[in-house]
Amino acid sequence: MILSGSASQTLAARLADELDESLGATTTKRFPDDELHVTVTEPIDERAIIVASTVSSDAHIELLQLQDAARQAGAEEVVTVLPYMGYARQDQTFEPGEIISTRAAARAISTGTDRVLTVTPHEKNVASFFDVPTTVIDGAPRLADPLPAALTDPLFLSTDAAAAPLAESVRDAYGAGDCDHLIDATDGERPAPTEESLAGRDVVVVDDIVGTGSTMSGSVAVVADAEADRIFATCVHPVFATGALSKIARVGAELIYGTDTLERVISDVSVAPAIADAL
Repeated sequence: MILSGSASQTLAARLADELDESLGATTTKRFPDDELHVTVTEPIDERAIIVASTVSSDAHIELLQLQDAARQAGAEEVVTVLPYMGYARQDQTFEPGEIISTRAAARAISTGTDRVLTVTPHEKNVASFFDVPTTVIDGAPRLADPLPAALTDPLFLSTDAAAAPLAESVRDAYGAGDCDHLIDATDGERPAPTEESLAGRDVVVVDDIVGTGSTMSGSVAVVADAEADRIFATCVHPVFATGALSKIARVGAELIYGTDTLERVISDVSVAPAIADAL
């Protein structure tokens, strides 16, 4: 049975279709003191798969309650799918007294589950912080799906060196094209690709997370100034804070899209098939 967190209802329904499993009935209400209360309203036989992006502190608490409610409803095995894992950007300490937020979140989630799957975490060592078997799923290949079938001399360009493997994953799924990444600006110069020329090419700009849109819009602007033909801006996790979409569109992106790890208006492709394969 598939159980959905409030932030992942579309993806949970798509995963249920992929696996041909039922979508369980849950309710979430809020008490007058603002505490959440989660209920699983039907019995569960054998395995419960909880799909919950922890995009907020409330979503974290809701997930912990869903895990407990699944056990109470009879689940012999609880599998937790984190399409987007919040509190996962700090995997080391920088100042005395700081915590490793990734470790704290992972330990809490581990107490209520037998297995974890997470999609394209920002920090590559996230899996090491969980106390249960954890699978990292590459959601980037799904980003090839919305692209036109005949791109002109395509270049898959990541916003920095750290995101380069994502651009390669998209390119490999698309089946053609070159890869490159932008290097940071130095001595007053703007960011630029390391090797490839952009003029006259269709360029797909790739990142893992788009939050405020500043990094992505800056990257798209560089590509536009280099006289690329068409520009596509894409990411696995479309956080997209207020104003991010228009910020990217204004600088020349023809198509802006992400996956359904987070439910946004530009979540044009689903990671459900990739999660189903991993399960």
